Formats: sequence, C-alpha cells, structure tokens
Amino acid sequence: MTVPRPESIIPPAGNAATGAAGIARAFKRALVSQCHPNMLFAVLLPFLIALLGAILLLWLFWTPLNEWLRFEASQWQAINQVDDWMVAAGLFSLKIYLVPVIAAAILLPISGILGLAIAAVFVMPLVLRHVGGREYAGLARQGRNATAVSVWNALWVSLAFGAGWLLTLPFWLIPPMAVILSVFWWAFAFTRMLRLDAIVEHASPAERAILLKRHNSGFWLIGLVCSLLNLLPPAWIILPVFSGLVYAHYGLDALQRLRQERTIDV
Repeated sequence: MTVPRPESIIPPAGNAATGAAGIARAFKRALVSQCHPNMLFAVLLPFLIALLGAILLLWLFWTPLNEWLRFEASQWQAINQVDDWMVAAGLFSLKIYLVPVIAAAILLPISGILGLAIAAVFVMPLVLRHVGGREYAGLARQGRNATAVSVWNALWVSLAFGAGWLLTLPFWLIPPMAVILSVFWWAFAFTRMLRLDAIVEHASPAERAILLKRHNSGFWLIGLVCSLLNLLPPAWIILPVFSGLVYAHYGLDALQRLRQERTIDV
C-alpha cells in the first residue's frame, strides 16, 4: 500500500523537473497545445480586450496626456538643454519625438497588462481544462477558492505592474534601461500573474506553497523568456495564451512529480 510521506522530508525535485530540461519540455508541450483549435480560438479574447483597451485609452487620454507631458518636459532643464543643442546643430527637436514616445510607453502597457489579466482570470481555466484533460487527466483537483484567488492575484499584480512601470519610467532616458526595465516588469507580470493560476485549481494550499518555493527560479525563467518574446510585437497576439500554456504545463508537471514524491510503497 502507499502512505503519505511527511512534507517536511520531501526531497528537492530533480534537475529534470526544475532545470532547463523541464522548462524546455514545458515550452515544447505548450507549442503543441497552442496549435489545437480550442487554444487558437482562446487567443481572441485577451487580444481583443487588449486591442479595444488600447484604442479606448488612446482615444480618451492621448491628447491630454501629450499636452501634460509637453508642459512637464518644458520644465526639465536637462531636456531643454539637449533639445536646444540638437536644434542648434540642425538636427531635430527632441521634445517633438520624446513626448509621444513617453505617452505610448504609458498607455500601451496598460492595455497589455489588461489583456494578460483577462487571460489569467478567464482564459486560464480553459487552458487548464484543455491541458488537464489530456496530459494530466489523472491529476486530482484539490484547489480551494480558485476563482477568488485568481482574481485577487490578477488585481494586485496589475496594480503593482502599473505603479512600478510608471515610477521607473524616468529611467528610460538612460538608453539601456528602456529595454532592461521593460523586460523586468513584463517578467514580473508573467511570473506573478500566471504561476499561481497554473496550479491554483489542482494544488492544495500546502502544495502551492511548496511548488512556488521549490520552482521559483523556474517560474521566473519562464517569465523572462516570455518577456523577451514580448519585445516582438507579433508575439503580442498569442503570448497571453501561450504563456499560460507554458506555465500550466510546467506547474502541473511539477505538481504531478510532487504527489509522486509524497507517497512511498510499504
């Protein structure tokens, strides 16, 4: 028969589960899952929400935001000096291009995080139903209050992302930081938004705590890869669902291994 093994003596997962092999396997399985008609159709919801959000934000806030940024830019001595130097050198006015870029850098990520949150709350259950019914059919669902946990997680991650993005936006004026900060904040969003949703329906609260601690680096590495893919605009269409599939495969595979470790033959 089998008896549960005490959680306090659960050994660390093997390299195949937590290392590059496990992450590569999750991406490979996610790519196969993404090609299924149901998952291709699931792409539409977060993409349309993000697109409509972007259109609405640009329509409502583009002009007032540009006017406010143009006024603020006129108060920045460093910007004025650089702008005067560039105009005197016969180049172009920095403010003409800088203000719209900053406005876009504020508004477009808001629509992006909205699409990701919609994917986490509404599309992720479809992803888990699709993946769980195929590769992980024998994995029992032991999660509690999955919807409430998912909504709360999506809310606080979205707010933290928005606040962090805006607070660090001035550092974009330092050339390398524009890419570095963008990658960091989107890695944060993907990781903190989707790692929990990937296991919330199947893992018990105790199992969630173990998985999030044990596989923290793996979840963050997946978020980093997704964040780098996010630098390519065509990837915006499928990334909310594809990233969910990657996290689902990685998280459920880790949960399956955890439950195998927690029983021993006697």
